[in-house]
Amino acid sequence: MSVNTIEQNQQRQALHDYDEIWLFGYGSLIYKVDFAFIQQSPGFISGWQRRFWQGSHDHRGTLEQPGRVVTLIPAAGMHCFGMAYQVTADVFEHLDHREKNGYLRHEVVITLTDKKQSREVLGLIYIADESNEAYLGPASEREIAEHIANSSGPSGENSEYLLSLAKSLRELGAVDDHVFNIERYLRK
Repeated sequence: MSVNTIEQNQQRQALHDYDEIWLFGYGSLIYKVDFAFIQQSPGFISGWQRRFWQGSHDHRGTLEQPGRVVTLIPAAGMHCFGMAYQVTADVFEHLDHREKNGYLRHEVVITLTDKKQSREVLGLIYIADESNEAYLGPASEREIAEHIANSSGPSGENSEYLLSLAKSLRELGAVDDHVFNIERYLRK
């Protein structure tokens, strides 16, 4: 089951209408930067939190055994830390393909927290919500860790995704109890 969102994403925003385009990464886009960018900055978005609730049939799992990857859910008063990239419109052809399994582009306000610049910018983010067929939804953090431990796909072990994300968040100085608790269960 693949929920191909490439065509939908190409129709969502007129990318050439932006004076500058910022992309916010909160999952593998933090540590697997396989696209050109003009500049990058640590940052956060408000009102969202990361959750391992999206199925991955194309990268960290298979049709028979989907992996679990992060998406965002609304959460009043919360901040989700990640990495922001200033990019050109042409990188979205690649990114729309990379994020095609249920993720749609949305506009979001990003607070850049780089020492050289602390400001708010309008940016784009990929979010997979419960309306897509690949959405796995909530489970206990222990169950999510067990699921991740038993999944792998064309992009590698699902556990590698979790461990790389946890490491990257620590390097950013970000605390994410959900990610770190799942990591702890995985390592037991």
